[in-house]
Amino acid sequence: MYNKMSLREVNLKGERVFCRVDFNVPLDDDGNVSDDSRITAALKTIRYIIDQGGKLILASHLGRPQGKPDPKYSLAPVAAHLSGLLGKQVRLAPECIGPEVKKMVEDLGEGDVLLLENVRFHSEEEKNDHIFSRQLASLADIYVNDAFGAAHRAHASTEGVAHMLSPAVAGFLMEDEIRYLGKALTDPARPFVGVLGGAKAKDKIPVIHNLLKKVDALLIGGGMAYTFLKAKGQEVGRSLVQEDQLDLARRLLTEADSQGVDFLLPEDHVVAPSVESVTEFKICSNGDFPPTWMGLDIGPATVEKYTAVLNSAATVVWNGPMGVFENETFAKGTMAIAHALAASKAVTIIGGGDSMAAVKQAGLENRMTHISTGGGASLEFLEGKKLPGIQALNDKM
Repeated sequence: MYNKMSLREVNLKGERVFCRVDFNVPLDDDGNVSDDSRITAALKTIRYIIDQGGKLILASHLGRPQGKPDPKYSLAPVAAHLSGLLGKQVRLAPECIGPEVKKMVEDLGEGDVLLLENVRFHSEEEKNDHIFSRQLASLADIYVNDAFGAAHRAHASTEGVAHMLSPAVAGFLMEDEIRYLGKALTDPARPFVGVLGGAKAKDKIPVIHNLLKKVDALLIGGGMAYTFLKAKGQEVGRSLVQEDQLDLARRLLTEADSQGVDFLLPEDHVVAPSVESVTEFKICSNGDFPPTWMGLDIGPATVEKYTAVLNSAATVVWNGPMGVFENETFAKGTMAIAHALAASKAVTIIGGGDSMAAVKQAGLENRMTHISTGGGASLEFLEGKKLPGIQALNDKM
């Protein structure tokens, strides 16, 4: 999965290039793009194809339109926004297949850009329908996938088309994702530390299981920490605990011990009566956890201990916040981890989703080595799963 052909290896001049991007971006109440991170992440690939004289056909989904056209999920605002970023017109096709789209593709000159309308306006997209894939493939000569955020989905535009066009190669964003995440899993600089948080242990247990064979230490925070603490016999009050995961958590703790992995859990906590609390909260240790309160962030002693481990790390992968960082009262632990990584000399890889939001909230995105654009995709990658959107691309010769 780590040895895929790059865009740099293909002659693009005069060729019709079908490039799958991830423009699934939030829109504000006026229908304008409110966060263009995913668009700007693809600009390197887009500009390269334009500069090389390719005839660029961009494809993306937006939202969940349930397999039929829905104006509120139109990519029109994205086309307008991208036009501004590129300083040139990006035309929006009224559809993603059909005779009108074919005519628009035929009219493309070298360096021109056409954005197809939302591929999820067709139910065949998510079904990876062969005929729909063939219709998309008929528009182009070359396939480029730069949509890592959708690489874990075997859909028509992410996987089906890749088998019908040759070459099928990775864009620069996809290449970066494969390189950084792949190297972390196969040949990391050591010590290699994983930082895992988020609400539910169930979501991260497959990642923990895979990382235990690879890391030197795991730092656990967020709601998921309380399932592991309870599995060790710790009282955790009304904190989030997944009772059905306790046996598996115990097995993972035993596995970590047998593998010689430092499996670190919080030793103190910011606790409160509820998630909504702003003024009523306190810090407690594992030994004096209030029975009717819940843990909502890691405490200062845990921050200090985790920071010391991160200071000596050479590779760090972080996926999931240390607490309910959306509430400023419970954001200190997550922000402290972000600052520790920003100050670190380690290769720092942020695994998308809430971790990316936290790094941005701290204003530290430019001080991380790599921020993954795919939450679900990066999780499955870290689990060791093969992602269909990557598997379908041509291997290097």
